[in-house]
Amino acid sequence: MRKNHLPALLTISALLIFTPSSLFAQEAAPAGARPASTNTAILPALRSTPTNWVARHEGFLEITRKGNIDLLFLGDSITDGWRGRGSAVWNRFYAPRRAANFGIGGDRTEHVLWRLNQGELEGLKPKVVVLMIGTNNTGKEKDGRPRNTIPEIIEGVTAVVAEIRTRLPDSKILLLGIFPRGNIDDPQRGQVAVINTALAKLDDGRKVKYLDIGPEFLEADGTLPRSIMPDLLHPNEQGYQIWAAAMNPTLDALMQ
Repeated sequence: MRKNHLPALLTISALLIFTPSSLFAQEAAPAGARPASTNTAILPALRSTPTNWVARHEGFLEITRKGNIDLLFLGDSITDGWRGRGSAVWNRFYAPRRAANFGIGGDRTEHVLWRLNQGELEGLKPKVVVLMIGTNNTGKEKDGRPRNTIPEIIEGVTAVVAEIRTRLPDSKILLLGIFPRGNIDDPQRGQVAVINTALAKLDDGRKVKYLDIGPEFLEADGTLPRSIMPDLLHPNEQGYQIWAAAMNPTLDALMQ
């Protein structure tokens, strides 16, 4: 549909001044920050307000016990949105394929790891798992500290992929690049671009397929239109239509 050009590329280029080793190196922690050796993105964790979240998880466990799932979507609110703004598209393309949606709004990599460790994949044998996670690990906490550094987020998504591979060795994973968010000069837009560059390397040509459809949402100048993502983060129905159209050829091939 649309491709980003110079303005967005300038932001991305500025963030790509890493050597391969420094990209994955632990960033120095400022005084008062958590120890550099502690990466919360890879430590399975309950949500801070878990009541409704645990109820959602338990609902997924009920779906898991019933089985009969060929296609599993896993992620945060953007995946969760297939139940809402994306429901018509879901019912057309995915419901007939024995699909399940295990997305929960607000989840970070550590929350998905907790859910996977608590039985959401037990006994399942889906042909494909569609995974997109990590956007909620970007940005800052209320006290101004970064939620996670870029290397930590890369490690967190990598840990989720590894967990799925361990628990579902016969399934294929369609790892989606994190969708673009915010304005062109938004720091999180740049973070996402660098993270996706690293995540592309997880594509092993066999069980893990990486696909970045982010450019399909963007105008030619890199602008993310509110007509597709009204809050510059979550797709509306048109956005979910774009998602399906861009993903389905790859998904169809993996499902065979």
